[in-house]
Amino acid sequence: MSDPHDPHKRPSPPPAAETTRELVRVIDQSVEQLWATIESLERLQPRNLERFRVSIFGSSRTSPDHTLYHEARELARRLAAAGCEIVTGGGAGLMQAANEGASRGGITEPTDEDGLPVRMIGGSEVRSFVERVYRHRTFFSRLHHFVRLSSAFVVFPGGLGSTLEATMVWQLLQVRHLPPTPFLLYGRHWDGLMAWVRDTVVAGGFADHADLCLPSRVDTVDDAEKLILTELERFRTRQSAGRRI
Repeated sequence: MSDPHDPHKRPSPPPAAETTRELVRVIDQSVEQLWATIESLERLQPRNLERFRVSIFGSSRTSPDHTLYHEARELARRLAAAGCEIVTGGGAGLMQAANEGASRGGITEPTDEDGLPVRMIGGSEVRSFVERVYRHRTFFSRLHHFVRLSSAFVVFPGGLGSTLEATMVWQLLQVRHLPPTPFLLYGRHWDGLMAWVRDTVVAGGFADHADLCLPSRVDTVDDAEKLILTELERFRTRQSAGRRI
């Protein structure tokens, strides 16, 4: 019979539950250290100050023959022609419409690394009219990248993803993690959301009435273009003043 006190005997492996807990602990510590590093980098590197970029969100399910597709494409074309860079999720539907419009407005061939930025979540497919691709494995890092690079946001009608993007930008403006930034909700599609915020959230004391003024509801390409190009002029004025100092 073997001696349980034999120093050459291999110790029994820890129970599976203990191994799982240790793995979770290590992962949690790693994630915490990662976000501490990201926050430190955020303090060292401010948000986009050199280029005026407009993020355009919207449904990936909208077909090219839909009115919204033509409106998203036309808005992106006008903004690109005025000197804005267009940022999208790089997918189909209204994202492809915006990419197509941006290319027609100011970019006709792939650009270098200082060119048009377009974001995607994983995958290998690159849509037409996409000049530059950043790949993200999570919605969180993707949205964070949108926010860091953008000087204005336009949310066309869409589903849960577009609603998530809209409410995240809205909340960041509410808590002033973003400076005052054009945040446009395009179309009557968003009236129900705004009515719910007004009649349920604000009326229930869960938000201030001023929070209702953070998004601008627009119905036409002309209205969206006017608001964004007004901010573009302010942006250029600030840049000129900074260079003179």
